[in-house]
Amino acid sequence: MSPSIEENAWQRAASFAARFHGSQMRKDGKTPYIAHPYRVAMMVRHFFGIDDETVLVAALLHDVIEDTTADFDDLLAEFGDEVAGIVAVLSKDKRKVEPERETEYLQQLAKASWKAKIIKLADAYDNVCDSRTDEMAAKAVGKARLVVDACRRQRELAGAVEHLEELFRFSDVD
Repeated sequence: MSPSIEENAWQRAASFAARFHGSQMRKDGKTPYIAHPYRVAMMVRHFFGIDDETVLVAALLHDVIEDTTADFDDLLAEFGDEVAGIVAVLSKDKRKVEPERETEYLQQLAKASWKAKIIKLADAYDNVCDSRTDEMAAKAVGKARLVVDACRRQRELAGAVEHLEELFRFSDVD
């Protein structure tokens, strides 16, 4: 029997993510990678107004399968089925070549729950905001637009989609 979400799950998730992301750095080479999942969780909560504990825990963990040695079974044992499933949906299959990997990822995202999609919208938003060069920003905005398109039809995501579209309107990058 897998554990269910408990009151302190977000604290355990923050520690789990910090342990697994370890010494990883963001693309700027200066910012510890762990700042990204923390910012994503904060955006989900404070920018998009989502206080669902499962979503916040999954937001903190959204990159651990894709970018660390943690796997689905680690998340399943520590956080249960729903969190592990959300993080799995948000993880690209790095065994595939990039064009195929990106296409499959967007297809799986389009079928995902609103909980996974709201995290991905926050992730895309953070990646745009964290871009350090015009080239990085242009790439991040392009990917964010694909994410918005995959999320556009879901009623629960209307506010978040609107926030990202606003970001595109005011972006210098196009």
